[in-house]
Amino acid sequence: MKLVGLSGALAGSKTAIAVNETLKTAGRLNANLETEMIDLRDFDVEMVKGYPLEKYNEDTQIVVKTLLSADLLVIGTPIYQASISGVLKNLFDHIPQEGFDGKVVGMVATAGSEKHYLVPEYHLKPIISFLKGTLPARNVFVHTSCFDGSNVIINEDVLNRMEKMSEEMIKLYTSN
Repeated sequence: MKLVGLSGALAGSKTAIAVNETLKTAGRLNANLETEMIDLRDFDVEMVKGYPLEKYNEDTQIVVKTLLSADLLVIGTPIYQASISGVLKNLFDHIPQEGFDGKVVGMVATAGSEKHYLVPEYHLKPIISFLKGTLPARNVFVHTSCFDGSNVIINEDVLNRMEKMSEEMIKLYTSN
């Protein structure tokens, strides 16, 4: 079983930290789980122009192919202007319409305002559903106040939600 975490942020580190913490949590729950982290800060994903994937640069192809090769995904996004990041939306535009078919896809969102806790439900969930991903009932929202001064997640409720979402993702995948 392969779980790929994706941090859809180009600035800051909180989204990547939250996704990585979720990967570690899932790895503790299932020793057979192979995990991989993709941080979009480390890749030059080209803007979608409607070309076949092989016409884009190597970074774009690597990211898309890695996502498509996963059995499970944890997609993380910062919340900007009450929506997912533009770089994440651009990446989704590279994914084939049924690219997440057979994959269980969890959502992790980070934000500076608690008013944004429903953004994953209204912006990210419809995209994942369109791409035919299976969504667990739970997702994880991480407010800036849940991190300490060293960007370590210190909120036990957030860590518990990561564990519950990971458990549900693994159960959904292994029951199919």
